[in-house]
Amino acid sequence: MLNFSESPKEECGVIGIFAPNEDVARMTFFGLYALQHRGQEAAGMAVADGLTMSMHKGLGFVSHVFTPNTMADLQGHYAIGHTRYSTTGSSSLRNAQPFMIETIHGPLALAHNGNLVNSAELRQELMEQGVGFSSSSDTEVMTMMLARNGGATWEERIKTAMKKWIGAYSLVILTRDCVYAVRDPWGFRPLCIGMLPSGGHAVASETGALQTLGCEAIRDVKPGEVVSLSNNALKVMQAVKPEQPSAMCVFEHIYFARPDQTWDGINVHHVRQRLGEELAREVAGRFEADVVIPVPDSSVPAAIGFSHVSGIPYNDGFIKNRYVGRTFIEPTDSLRKRGVALKFNVINENVRDKRVVMIDDSIVRGNTTGPLIKLLKNAGAKEVHVAITCPPIAHPCFMGVDMGRHEDLIAHKRTVEEIREYVGADSLYYLSVDGMMKAVQRKDGFCQACFTGQYPIPVDLMSVKTGFERGTK
Repeated sequence: MLNFSESPKEECGVIGIFAPNEDVARMTFFGLYALQHRGQEAAGMAVADGLTMSMHKGLGFVSHVFTPNTMADLQGHYAIGHTRYSTTGSSSLRNAQPFMIETIHGPLALAHNGNLVNSAELRQELMEQGVGFSSSSDTEVMTMMLARNGGATWEERIKTAMKKWIGAYSLVILTRDCVYAVRDPWGFRPLCIGMLPSGGHAVASETGALQTLGCEAIRDVKPGEVVSLSNNALKVMQAVKPEQPSAMCVFEHIYFARPDQTWDGINVHHVRQRLGEELAREVAGRFEADVVIPVPDSSVPAAIGFSHVSGIPYNDGFIKNRYVGRTFIEPTDSLRKRGVALKFNVINENVRDKRVVMIDDSIVRGNTTGPLIKLLKNAGAKEVHVAITCPPIAHPCFMGVDMGRHEDLIAHKRTVEEIREYVGADSLYYLSVDGMMKAVQRKDGFCQACFTGQYPIPVDLMSVKTGFERGTK
């Protein structure tokens, strides 16, 4: 699959549904479809009917993996689903989720959003106990740990495992007669739950997926909680004590989540608009410009906010071809050299002879910003000033987001002025950490490690980097 974007890759989306007297597989399909932006390399679904469990997964988009024929065999009242991006692990089918195994306690399937920082040690312990693995994913490690744990109930086995898991995990777990929603005590990744209009409940990575299914009374699964969805109604257990402060991923607000997502009571679209407003306040008076344009799509609200505070008119400058990055047909060499020009076209009339402020959500490796600036200047822009709605990304994420290694990150190697020269901008500005948190309307509770290098949990950089061909979710 083509990918002309240098943006960070999300670590996936999960969904779990208990819906008696409904076509639960079809509901899961549409829930996954609403989460497609969180992962586009593989998708999978497992369904249980109270006695047996069936599963289907494959590489590609949700609409490619599931057909009426494949879904006809997925019958039941309980289901979990997953849509996946890999990071340093392989994107092969063996790492696609959910993982499903037979255990002494009955069938078990698990889908994971996040990354365990101690997965290599946990995997080694299991291998020394004779457990074999078929993948390079820490999700399989978690599945095997649950299968081997003692305890009279799955809740007890999950609680025991959570005490050993260190890192980011928002999970959906399927047994023959229950769906469990599990969130790590730091709350790194979003997970929300809602009531279905026809009875039953659904849990998903984003509120938008639940709204697609018609859910009401939506709330977050709290850090350290295990929520059970079954015929016995919704059951909530505080399995481990929540960490204080929490460490929610601030990049969900900056880039990853759909703008209709509400997380911890905060709407993503409104945060992005405030990011642009704070950025405009910080750069006021540093340059003169005629038009503000966003790099679509996540930067559109920020550009609106920037325009509102700065008084510089907003307009569209780029038209995005939303499907070119999704084809599995490789371009010719001459087309490949066009790079981002395959993905974006410029509305020449909106930038010609103008001083442009280009708003973008981030610069990670520095491979895309320069070509975008060149597109604008080739279209006749007199100046291009670049304003980024987050601080410089100088440190990798070990909690399930593919931002590369230290040496891959342009802000780890270069100063802001050196980055400006590298990308060819007339000026370059980043939002400060304080400005970012003002936009989020929180003083703490969010992980900022990719900007500050201050990780909320101890991270052995070498161990994490060389673990076991990590396949994060």
